[in-house]
Amino acid sequence: MPDAPTPDNTATCWIVTDGAAGNERQALALAQRLRVAARVWRLAPGAPWSWFAPRLVAGARLALPASVRGQFVAPWPALAIGCGRAAALYTRALRTWSDGRTYAVQILDPRIAPAHWDLVVAPRHDDLAGANVINPLGSLNPIDDAWLADGAAAFGDLARLPAPRTAVLIGASHRDVAVDTDYCVGLVEALARAHARRGGSFLVSTSRRTPAPLRDYLRSAFARFPGAFWGGADDGPNPYAGYLAHAQRIVVTPDSVNMLSEACAVGVPVRVWLPTPARGKLGRLHAELIASGHIRVFGGPKLPQPPPLRETAAVAAEVERRWKAATPSRR
Repeated sequence: MPDAPTPDNTATCWIVTDGAAGNERQALALAQRLRVAARVWRLAPGAPWSWFAPRLVAGARLALPASVRGQFVAPWPALAIGCGRAAALYTRALRTWSDGRTYAVQILDPRIAPAHWDLVVAPRHDDLAGANVINPLGSLNPIDDAWLADGAAAFGDLARLPAPRTAVLIGASHRDVAVDTDYCVGLVEALARAHARRGGSFLVSTSRRTPAPLRDYLRSAFARFPGAFWGGADDGPNPYAGYLAHAQRIVVTPDSVNMLSEACAVGVPVRVWLPTPARGKLGRLHAELIASGHIRVFGGPKLPQPPPLRETAAVAAEVERRWKAATPSRR
């Protein structure tokens, strides 16, 4: 496995995010694939930069929280990886502050011209194109055979649950699709029908975004089935990796690009309860994942199971190729 990023000021790579778990997970996954020692910065610019990030760069040093302003200084890293719009301000600024010596990689559409960065990694549903843009189908993540083996070993007791074991990953409502009580009632009813036919067990996990009342409803609703339920730290260590490793099929709510991408990276059938089609970017992602066979909507046609959707290694290889090609001109 790649070495874990290390927090030192001489790190080859700086990872910059707003602290959102999904953003940091993508940036870390890329850094780990590149095998670079990395320092993680969780930064949220203050006003007025927060209003206009990443457009407003003038005076951006003042956008840094006072507690880190004296640390976010030279020697600048050889590589900067940011994820999310707030981080895009800092990865753009690092390219300027380092006189171009820092190779700046931005994950997700920064919502301004990608030419402000050396490289932008934006999923296809972001609909962003350019000579310096890489377009994976889904989000970056750490899931590979070794990651799954570690998860299986760490949560070996899950293997004793009745087969087929179905991981059920629950998120929350998104502007493009509702994951509310009505949605979850329909999902539980659909899974109950499947359980009546095939038996098995459910490995249920809610996310940080899942509202407490919805989490409580789901805990009660799944109590009648064999399985396990994780709704937060009160339930013990997060078994997410174990759930994916031991799952023989996965059901995932349609609201999270990261959850969908990670489910599709496992290599087992993935199904989505989608009573109402999603709008916007999520709708475009769903259409591609359905067309490729990576996900199947309940009641939809069954397509041949494709290989696991694991794009991080290929993206990292392309980042490394372009970074190395650019390095001689920056010395």
